[in-house]
Amino acid sequence: MTFARGGDDTTGNPFPAGPAAVLNGSHPICAVLFDLDGVIVFTDRYHYLGWKRLADENGWAFDEALNHRLRGIPRMASLAVILDHNGVSISKPERQELAARKNSYYRELLKTVSHGDLYPGAVPFLEALRRRGAKLGLCSSSRNAWTVLDTLDLARFFDVVITGHDFERPKPDPQIFLLAAERLAVPPGGCIVFEDAFSGVQAALAAGMRCVGVGSPETLTNAAQTVTAYEAIDVDALLGCGQVAAQAP
Repeated sequence: MTFARGGDDTTGNPFPAGPAAVLNGSHPICAVLFDLDGVIVFTDRYHYLGWKRLADENGWAFDEALNHRLRGIPRMASLAVILDHNGVSISKPERQELAARKNSYYRELLKTVSHGDLYPGAVPFLEALRRRGAKLGLCSSSRNAWTVLDTLDLARFFDVVITGHDFERPKPDPQIFLLAAERLAVPPGGCIVFEDAFSGVQAALAAGMRCVGVGSPETLTNAAQTVTAYEAIDVDALLGCGQVAAQAP
């Protein structure tokens, strides 16, 4: 496996991407890309507790509904959502200090992450994909993704790991997924993405990739297909035609 802990940012797109590659299934699935939080591991509650502590310290409103709006976006953008929601305007240095404080809370909470936080069925699904020779990529906006991967011994599954250290433009920009495809040497049309956030699905589609939403279709309205249980996925159908279930003859 070849991956790096933080690398040069790649802003170009070496592969032709576009909706045609997604819709006509012109490529077999050679690579499967995964978000981390809410897709492989449930770390959402740690993010929630970190932001909640910061909000309480500053007298800001923060609840589960607002936390849901932060799914799939990086730390500074998340802070901007919270500040806007509370009508707070502060300087860039103050924002950076607050974001760093929240990150320290989150890293402290991550010390308690365990195998009990894994998405049920995720590890057997990764194992099944590897047995069939698929290339796997981990694409997370988090700059703490390696902590989770190392603690839970998950890095061994992935040929490429992209974290918030590796790119500049957050989802829904497709940069994170295009960078993974480049490093895997697979064209976007040959990739399928598993994402649990609306913005992540947008990013995958903008990259010219097929996408499976991990969650309810009511929440992920932009995903053509969704799953809530990895055990229900037909791996052969996924790699053969990009569908989570075999098509009726």
